[in-house]
Amino acid sequence: EGKLPEDVWGGDAYSWSSLQNPSSYGSKGGSTSKEVDYGGGAGGRVRMDIKEFLDVNGSLLAEGGDGGSKGGGGSGGSVYIKAHKIRTGGGRISASGGNGFAGGGGGRVAVDVFSRHDEPTIYVHGGISRGCSKNAGAAGTLYDAVPRSLNVNNYNLSTDTETLLLEFPYQPLWTNVYIRNCARASVPLLWSRVQVQGQISLLCGGVLSFGLAHYATSEFELLAEELLMSDSIIKVYGALRMTVKIFLMWNSKMLIDGGEDSTVATSWLEASNLVVLKESSVIQSNANLGVHGQGLLNLSGSGDKIQAQRLVLSLFYSIHVGPGSVLRGPLEDASSYAITPKLYCELQDCPIELLHPPEDCNVNSSLSFTLQICRVEDITVEGLIKGSVVHFHRARTISVQSSGIISASGMGCIGGVGKGNFLDNGIGSGGGHGGKGGLGCYNSSCVGGGNSYGNSKLPCELGSGSGNESSADSIAGGGIIVMGSVEHPLSSLSVEGSVRADGEGFAETVWQYRNFLSNVSSIAPGGGSGGTVLLFLHTMTLGESAILSSVGGYGSPKGGGGGGGGRIHFHWSNIPTGDVYQPIARVKGSIYARGGLGRDESGSGENGTVTGKACPKGLYGTFCVECPVGTYKNVSGSDSSLCQPCPSWELPHRAIYIAVRGGIAETPCPYKCISDRYHMPNCYTALEELIYTFGGPWLFCLLLVGLLILLALVLSVARMKFVGVDELPGPAPTQHGSQIDHSFPFLESLNEVLETNRVEESQSHVHRMYFMGPNTFSEPWHLPHTPPEEIKEIVYEGAYNMFVDEINAIAAYQWWEGAIYTILSILAYPLAWSWQQWRRRMRLQRLREFVRSEYDHACLRSCRSRALYEGLKVSATSDLMLAYMDFFLGGDEKRTDLPPRLPQRFPMVIIYGGDGSYMAPFSLQNDNILTSLMSQLVPPTTWYRLVAGLNAQLRLVRRGQLRVTFRPVLRWLETHANPALRIYGVFIGLAWFQAAPNSYHQYGLLVSSVEEESEPVSSGNTDGGVQTALLPSVRTTYMQNQSGHLGEDVLLTQGHESSDGFARRRRSYGRLIDTNNLQMLEEKRDMFYLLSFIVHNTKPVGHQDLVGLVISMLLLGDFSLVLLTFLLLYSISLLDVFLVLFILPLGVLLPFPAGINALFSHGPRRSAGLARFYALWNITSLVNVGVAFLCGYIHYKSQSSSSKQIPNLQPWNINMDESEWWIFPAGLVLCKLFQSQLINWHVANLEIQDRSLYSNDFDLFWQS
Repeated sequence: EGKLPEDVWGGDAYSWSSLQNPSSYGSKGGSTSKEVDYGGGAGGRVRMDIKEFLDVNGSLLAEGGDGGSKGGGGSGGSVYIKAHKIRTGGGRISASGGNGFAGGGGGRVAVDVFSRHDEPTIYVHGGISRGCSKNAGAAGTLYDAVPRSLNVNNYNLSTDTETLLLEFPYQPLWTNVYIRNCARASVPLLWSRVQVQGQISLLCGGVLSFGLAHYATSEFELLAEELLMSDSIIKVYGALRMTVKIFLMWNSKMLIDGGEDSTVATSWLEASNLVVLKESSVIQSNANLGVHGQGLLNLSGSGDKIQAQRLVLSLFYSIHVGPGSVLRGPLEDASSYAITPKLYCELQDCPIELLHPPEDCNVNSSLSFTLQICRVEDITVEGLIKGSVVHFHRARTISVQSSGIISASGMGCIGGVGKGNFLDNGIGSGGGHGGKGGLGCYNSSCVGGGNSYGNSKLPCELGSGSGNESSADSIAGGGIIVMGSVEHPLSSLSVEGSVRADGEGFAETVWQYRNFLSNVSSIAPGGGSGGTVLLFLHTMTLGESAILSSVGGYGSPKGGGGGGGGRIHFHWSNIPTGDVYQPIARVKGSIYARGGLGRDESGSGENGTVTGKACPKGLYGTFCVECPVGTYKNVSGSDSSLCQPCPSWELPHRAIYIAVRGGIAETPCPYKCISDRYHMPNCYTALEELIYTFGGPWLFCLLLVGLLILLALVLSVARMKFVGVDELPGPAPTQHGSQIDHSFPFLESLNEVLETNRVEESQSHVHRMYFMGPNTFSEPWHLPHTPPEEIKEIVYEGAYNMFVDEINAIAAYQWWEGAIYTILSILAYPLAWSWQQWRRRMRLQRLREFVRSEYDHACLRSCRSRALYEGLKVSATSDLMLAYMDFFLGGDEKRTDLPPRLPQRFPMVIIYGGDGSYMAPFSLQNDNILTSLMSQLVPPTTWYRLVAGLNAQLRLVRRGQLRVTFRPVLRWLETHANPALRIYGVFIGLAWFQAAPNSYHQYGLLVSSVEEESEPVSSGNTDGGVQTALLPSVRTTYMQNQSGHLGEDVLLTQGHESSDGFARRRRSYGRLIDTNNLQMLEEKRDMFYLLSFIVHNTKPVGHQDLVGLVISMLLLGDFSLVLLTFLLLYSISLLDVFLVLFILPLGVLLPFPAGINALFSHGPRRSAGLARFYALWNITSLVNVGVAFLCGYIHYKSQSSSSKQIPNLQPWNINMDESEWWIFPAGLVLCKLFQSQLINWHVANLEIQDRSLYSNDFDLFWQS
């Protein structure tokens, strides 16, 4: 009884020492009868010493005899073969045991053959046992001298009988040992050393045992290059010291039974290069086990285990625990005599080795660790690592994959410092640790839970259990998991799976709960408290699926209290601060330290603690993260309350606090402006920086206004000196045309010559023919092909038509000129106007050159004119909108009626230049020819004054408001002009003319004679004007002629007629305009009509110096506002600056140089033209200001939500974030409107220097 199968065997083994040169006989088998010897015979001896070649085709046998069914088989004998070369062919070499009731043991074979043709088949297995088929005779030994290898091969004959292996030789060492095919080998010595140079292989059911099963007090050493196990077992009774380079296991087991003797309780397995367990391989010890290596330890997959009561894995560069693999210490179901690690359950002091473990990584039973992984670089966990006190020492990285678990759950104390308490009826409370255990209650009776204990800042305690240590229903608390140490923290921890030190809960498995339900008398303990997870590390990553927990266990549903939560502590090492700060933890998973649930809320355990090392300045919390933005921390600690709000008075307006790497440790807290357009340190815009540099908005405005006034004064003084005193304001006669100046006596002879030429020119003038069209790109100048009646007598009609064709071709514009004008009109109208005026000037110059020097005057009948290239002259008004051609006599005509006198030319048409626009107002172009003609009836001085007064009135006529603005002109003609001309028999009236239906309208004067028998009758009307009844001779009608082209022959002509023919010609003109038909005028208004209310011609106001001074100040103010607006826009976006600057291109900048050019120009006429151009740029720049308004408004709306989060600024702050964003654009608009009005006055002062031209007093007007 009590014996194992391997404890019983037949005859003893012998001649171990001579197995290399066997010479012993086998032994005879036993008999079942004392009377009859049924035993098989013993095997004999075969010895062959061959010098050269051995060819075995037969059999070499030294087998034991067959004992039959009643006798044991004889053991095999000895075979020794030595040769240089061997070939077995179909031969057989055997020293196997004989078959029988119990098989005989195998013999011994030694082979010393250098060269082999093929590998010989040699049998040394035991004989078959007919009485017990599973226990054949033990295998013999086969020693191969050349490789020095020992083979123990039972050829798959199952046996419980072992082949004894005794002392292994040291000189020389054997190379390999093979135990295979169900062979069992045993080293039954108290101390033994198995050492080979090569490998020890256990294959196909091979078993190798060390020591005696009932006396586990032996110590063994196993040394080899490789230990290979496949479907095999190594049993060790005692202690094993294994040293190999490679240790490979495939579906194999290494079982170490340390017994109860503490002197042999520790085994060491050392594999310097590689340890691999595959296919459910197991290494197990019921005592202490250390596994050392310098390479890789790989538990490949499901079922692979290394477990011991106390387990130490050390010195590997990498350990991989594959899915389903297990590292465990202590054993899950240890036998009663196994050496059990003693837990320090009753001690409150932290064992020093948990915080400062020894450096040597040796197995030390005096230490508290049950599972230690020491000096391993990288640890990858996809399976389970479980122990009571699990310690990772001097590891570099630990990676727990999603299937990986590091657990000390339920591996703590059953009792402990915070153990639960019981009522008399067996209802228990929960164990305490980080939090108190829950109450155990039954009816109205309750018992308090276990107390909390330990240090939350550096915990190292086991969890406490239910307290009923002697009961089978006892519940344990959580164990301890320690990673790293104070001196050697873990470099990084990555968790996707779970790390648990939970307390054990009641009925955590189904069978336990069912057993509880079936056993009503069972006690109801409380849950165990959570254990400790103590992490010394640099960095940690918890994935989304990760769980880090130390929770209390559930209490019994019968009333047991829940266990208190455990403790989790992160002891960070070398927390980076300042600029080198990096987050030390990336936590996406879950961290639990809650208490376990009881029957009700009062029975639940208290929550445990999750703490971290005290964080340095600027960092807070368990994971030492940066203090929230807007707070600072200048003391060490982890509590969030240590992050104090930054002083609000240190934060500028329009600034926000910013995060700084490493947190904020001191005040003032760093901040940044809410946008890049604001500048540190006060978060001012570029404009505000300028403003506050000069003392703030009010002082800046005062300084700016003062500077503008000073600069304007300097500018005005410089302008006066530059322009000269000859243009100072004051009344002066208006010079029109080319009136001769007689104030230079030294040029009298030249004046006489000029006067003589002009008189001769006027005396030979026949007719003035006006060009049709306003000289635009779409409607250029052109002449009618039919010559007027007035010149038919002096031209050849055919040649005239050719001449007109040439003139019209020259006057026409190319398509690209109009295209450029259109493009410029879109981009910048002032440039388009300048382009149009330049092209008009070039056309006029070309026409003059053609008529003066290129045309041969072939159309004229005068030979003298053709010879001298005289008789034709092209002129135009200064606005280049009206051109006319004068026809002169050559001097060789023999006509007494030519040229006609002025009365013969009546009614005579004089067309106004201009179109009533701001840039080209209506004007009567007076020249020497017209003055000479009118001087026949009207004195030149009177005519000059009349033209000056009429032009002064025409300046005020506006296109689009003709019905209103022509009324003062009519009134002036009736009150000032016609009364003065009546004494000379001349009447002038305002009329409109049209070359063709729906064509361009032209306005002008209709000059006619006053018949003596018809007196004008004046009567007041409602608008204060004077109505005059027109003479029948100048009654207005619509134009018509026989050809159907209205006015082509007669509208734009003037000539002489007899008194009889005058009545026939009177219907050839347009309509005379009076107050009765004024409302019939067609008003053509375009999209720019509204601008006429801003830029228009006005009456002079005088005070030219003052007006110039104010314009200078406004001009400088405009430019200053433009720059300030650009500063504002730059504060918003550089894109806004480009938009305002280039829509329209440079339109906002060019008014300044245009204004300076206008102010510093010579001559009133030139100054007036440049001032109009300046006004045009000024009004055009309103488009750019509108773009600025739009950009500011869009930005204001887009920033309105964020602006609400910014502290309110002072109401006098100038910025683009609040409601004052429009100030500078609005200031620009007002400034430009004021400039427009002042420019209007400035132009009027320049063009009308004699203010008496607007006098309402008839006498005063003509006396001036």
